[in-house]
This record gives sequence, structure tokens and C-alpha cells, in this order.
Amino acid sequence: MKAPPALATDPEPVISLHDAPALAALAREHRTDPQHLAKLTRRVLQHGDDFCAALTSLKTPLPAPLVARLTPGALILVKRRDSARDGATKLLFQTRAGERIESVLLRARSGRTTLCLSIQSGCAFGCSFCASGASGLRARLTLDEVLAQVIHGRQIAASEGLNLRNLVFMGMGEPLAEEALLHDCLERLTTATLFGFSPRRVCVSTVGLPEEMVRLAQRFPSVRQALSLHSAVANERAALIPVAREHSLDDLRRAALEVTRLAGGRILIEYLLLAGRTDRPEDERALYAWLDGLSAHLNLIPYNPIWRIADHTPTPHSAALAFARRCRARGIPTTLRRSLGTDISAACGALTP
Repeated sequence: MKAPPALATDPEPVISLHDAPALAALAREHRTDPQHLAKLTRRVLQHGDDFCAALTSLKTPLPAPLVARLTPGALILVKRRDSARDGATKLLFQTRAGERIESVLLRARSGRTTLCLSIQSGCAFGCSFCASGASGLRARLTLDEVLAQVIHGRQIAASEGLNLRNLVFMGMGEPLAEEALLHDCLERLTTATLFGFSPRRVCVSTVGLPEEMVRLAQRFPSVRQALSLHSAVANERAALIPVAREHSLDDLRRAALEVTRLAGGRILIEYLLLAGRTDRPEDERALYAWLDGLSAHLNLIPYNPIWRIADHTPTPHSAALAFARRCRARGIPTTLRRSLGTDISAACGALTP
């Protein structure tokens, strides 16, 4: 009798360049100096080198079987759009499962370069001013897919002679709804031997999940938090942000106070200016009362009209300037944000899967 055919074995799993324990095991398996592998990791994750270029730059080549186990990222860059008005670039990615997400590279006039990251494809929270929420939640991302956005963003910045130093989780999806994934991302992003970002240059934006906000501050006190308040009037906030029906303004304020206590600094309060809805005198009074005694920086956001959302009107620029002046006169540190990427649908609230 003939021996039965050998069963096909599954290919060995690929290993990401940010998976330090797996990389250490891989180096041992192939009897390779882990420092040689660490040089490759630094070139890609910290310096923004292309994976193949980083490989060829190594003085001591890595064994081919070892290299075959590595993957530089989990996303395909499908399309890039550059703003004709400012320093914004929108990046459209596709996952291996076929889902699409968008990230935005922002080059400020000050020279600061920031990457706006997505943590989901779409969003389940359905905020009335946000295109991502209008799409609903399409897919949750993996750790590799979130961090691949950083790898691509750093490569683009490096190719232009820029240093990507700032990350904001303000793209598609609610970061605190993916708490475990977010914490894993932050751990690797702020590890000196991996991506090496300063925690103070990473900001996480949330629509307001109080318990998760506090846990984030407990584990990563130096990572900045941005709370999308948008209204300090309960019924108005609930109309704009449906999850506000589950978490009261008092609960949010207690969470914000605890975040500032743990972090030893200010929390960023994001406030969307909508004509006749968040910019009225009663809205200002409610905002002042909510901020009273809280160590916060107020970030006023001009509304960027979105084609599929027709029931909001931006506060006129002159009125927005006056609103900012009155807040500063009350002693509230205030910035009126300058939106980038409006001509390529890359501004705040405009990203879609």
C-alpha cells in the first residue's frame, strides 16, 4: 500500500515589526543577533524607512527565512489626496478583509506634523454632525491595522524631510469603545524601542465614556484626552450625541475632573460651533458653568458641512471669533481651530469608510 499523502501544513504566521516578544523569539529561532533585527525595527517604525530599503541598509543581512516571516504592515494604500489649500493629505486604506478606512496627515504652518488615526471603519455612535457615524460601524480594526496607519504616515512625512511627532485618535470610530485595542496601541506607540512617541504628543478623543476615560488616565496619565462636549445643555447634547442619553453631564464632569487629577494637567474640551444650537447666550452660560473649576483648554471647532448631513449650519466666522474672545475674557484658555483639508473632505467629522 502507498503511504497516505502528507497533510498540508498551514504557513507560519507572519510577525509584525512592533511585536517585540515574537521578534525576540524569531531571532532565537534563527540564531540571529536580536540587535540586527532591532535596527530594522527602528528604521521602519521610528525613522519612516520603507521596509525593503531598511533591509538593504543593514550592514549584516538578516536570514531570508527570518525575513519571510516579517510583515511591515496590514494595510494597502488605495488612494492619496492632497489639499490644494493647506498641508492636509487624506489617505484611503484597505484592509486584507476589504474594509476601507481613512487617515489624515496634517502639516501645520508652525511646522508641527500630526497624523489623525482611525480605530474603526465607520462608527456606531451616530453623532448627528459626523459622516463616520452616518455610515454606522462597518468593521473593527486589528492592532496591526491601526499601527499600519502610523507606519504609512511616518514614511510619507520622512520622504518630505518631516518628523511625525504627534498622533491624534480623532479619525473614524470611538477609541474608548475599543478600550483593550486602544491600550495595546498606546503601549506600542509610546515604547521607546518600538515607535518611540512621547505620550504627551498622543491625544485620544472621545464622545464621553466616563469610566473608560478614567481608566485611560490611570494607565496612561501622560496621554492627552480630548472630550467632545459640543454642548453643555443636556437635551441639546443628547440630540447631537446619542450616547449622551446614557452618561449625564455631571458624570462627564466628574470623569474630567478625575482625568485632570491623574494627569496633572488640562483636559482638552472640544466644542462644535453650530448656529442657533450651540452658540446662543444660554449655551455660553451653560458652558461656563460646566467648565467652572475644571482645568481645561477649550477648543472651538468650526462646523464643516457634510453633504449627507443637511440640518446643521456653521456659526459665522465673525461670531465664532467673538465667542472665543468672550471665553478668554472669562479666563478660559481657548483656541478657535483652523480646519485643514476641507477641500478634500478630510476635516473634522468628514471621514467616511
